[in-house]
Amino acid sequence: MKIRYKKGFLFGILLLVLLVFIGFIEKKSAERKLSGIEVHVKAVSDVYFVDEKDILNALKGEFPLLQPGIAFTEINLHDIEKKVESHPFVKNAEVFGDQKGNLKVEIEQHVPLARISRPKAADGYISKEGLILPTSNHYTSRVLILYGNYAEKILEMKNLEKGYPELMDLIRYISEDPFWSAQITELEIPKKGDIRMYQQVGKQVIEFGEAVDIEEKFKKINLFYEEILPKKGWNTYSRVNIKYKGQIVCE
Repeated sequence: MKIRYKKGFLFGILLLVLLVFIGFIEKKSAERKLSGIEVHVKAVSDVYFVDEKDILNALKGEFPLLQPGIAFTEINLHDIEKKVESHPFVKNAEVFGDQKGNLKVEIEQHVPLARISRPKAADGYISKEGLILPTSNHYTSRVLILYGNYAEKILEMKNLEKGYPELMDLIRYISEDPFWSAQITELEIPKKGDIRMYQQVGKQVIEFGEAVDIEEKFKKINLFYEEILPKKGWNTYSRVNIKYKGQIVCE
């Protein structure tokens, strides 16, 4: 009985100490004052659409009470996150306070894989997730270019992944391959199912057709590079048609 009593007494003491410690931490948190705001954009190679100074200025304009000395209990972290995530190129934002009193804003950017070009209106980007994004006045990303009557209609979609998943698969396939991302520079899409590719090296227009059987079609392009061009010469053909299964038509 004495042993059980001692264990119960020790447990009660530990619980009391824990409660006092939690209360102390909560009191300290309630008394914490804002000392500054730190904005950090997670680095992504060749992606600079979100400027840390712009985000900081936007927050100061939207929340004028965010001044050093304000209690953290008066800061609505959720509203600040929503404001940051309203930036078209912000994929995700996390806002929190550290023990030194700094308001930390951690930002993850959307990564563009392609740009839709329009001669008479604003261009747009296609993100890694298929989202249609506007262009930026601060930065232009060197990515695959899409143009043509149907390409312009893509800008009316909110998400290419849902509106035309086959084309999204093709864009990802090109973008994720080091060789093809350097070699294939433009996709002309005059109508749905009619894709033409233009190369960095070589004048031949590649008639790709619909965005299906992607790996098989790129194997045919490789075959054209490795077996046909060395024998016939780079300037022999102006058009290569790989639309149909088991065929490479050179003109």
